[in-house]
Amino acid sequence: MAAPVAPMTERAVRNVVFVDGVRTPFGKAGPKGIYAETRADDLVVKVIRELLRRHPELPPERVDEVAIAATTQIGDQGLTIGRTAALLAGLPKSVPGYAIDRMCAGAMTAVTTAAGGIAFGAYDVVIAGGVEHMGRHPMGEGVDPNPRFLADRLVDTSALVMGQTAENLHDRFPGITKDRADAFAAASQAKYDAAVKAGKIGPEFVSVATRSADKGWGLATADEPPRPGTTVEDLATLKTPFRPHGRVTAGNAAGLNDGATGCLLADEETARELGLPVAMRLVGYAFAGVEPEVMGVGPVPATEKALARTGLSISDIGLFEVNEAFAVQVLAFLDHFGIADDDPRVNQWGGAIATGHPLASSGVRLMTQLAHQFAERPDVRYGITTMCIGIGMGGTVIWENPHFEGGDK
Repeated sequence: MAAPVAPMTERAVRNVVFVDGVRTPFGKAGPKGIYAETRADDLVVKVIRELLRRHPELPPERVDEVAIAATTQIGDQGLTIGRTAALLAGLPKSVPGYAIDRMCAGAMTAVTTAAGGIAFGAYDVVIAGGVEHMGRHPMGEGVDPNPRFLADRLVDTSALVMGQTAENLHDRFPGITKDRADAFAAASQAKYDAAVKAGKIGPEFVSVATRSADKGWGLATADEPPRPGTTVEDLATLKTPFRPHGRVTAGNAAGLNDGATGCLLADEETARELGLPVAMRLVGYAFAGVEPEVMGVGPVPATEKALARTGLSISDIGLFEVNEAFAVQVLAFLDHFGIADDDPRVNQWGGAIATGHPLASSGVRLMTQLAHQFAERPDVRYGITTMCIGIGMGGTVIWENPHFEGGDK
């Protein structure tokens, strides 16, 4: 007769907090970019070391996991980059690590996956982030899509070209004109420039030593992609590479970029024990699938799902960080929720159209900016970070401001 099975111990879900986030300055992909001769894993190493440098109160051996995302996991972005970067950064060999991929939402998924482990009690402290060196590893490098995708008409051919999916989104929502997209893009550049001049963007940077065979050593201290002073008139003259007489241009979309991000996550009680700051509390998150041909609409159902699961409504959200893969994608999100194009709650320090979008790293950039905004806005209780994801998905994370002092939102 088998021995009786002991009942499972009940577990309380623990509060997960965002302690701090940092990032490298973002560079332009390609042979002239600041990171053209810098390894992707070295960018991650800089981020991990900076997090530990900024928080000497955290004993390195207390880090339970390192989760690092990359969309193209080959070359210097391969070999289980979470583990290899942890070793290269000098973390104890007892600290494990892994790699993760959800295309543009890689770092976001690294955060939510690690947060689940913290909430369950498997981890106390985690480093999560992402890297993309699009100059060394263009999106899709080395992939071999199954021919059934097209042969069985599972997706349209445009589904695998992100710019074409943005044109498809313009088709679906004809009210989102090129003029609107250009106006949104110009505003993003202006807001980003103002934020840099005001010192809002920059404190999260870790400087990176760069090397060029022609120019020698340099130091990356600022984002390379922004174009301050961009006007709607400037953008109106740009070509539409994805469709003749189209609406998507290099000016109203994020560019091809290199960069890395990382953050510290912890159980709230552990953070208090160690003296770690609490910048945000995780409220909930959701990912949703959509038609791959219009992947840019993904943040809409992801946000609807996240709000429903947390019992919140869109009116409860006081700050939005929406990744600007394409202006049309953000505008589709705003239109769905009845939010004006120039609503001050949305991307108040600009977005990826200005700063760049190194794919798998961008989710933590959004989170870090929201955390800094929370510190300035005790009148805001909830904020979201949301983004569209290639192959037809969206992801949304809802955060609570620990500095909230009362009010409606």
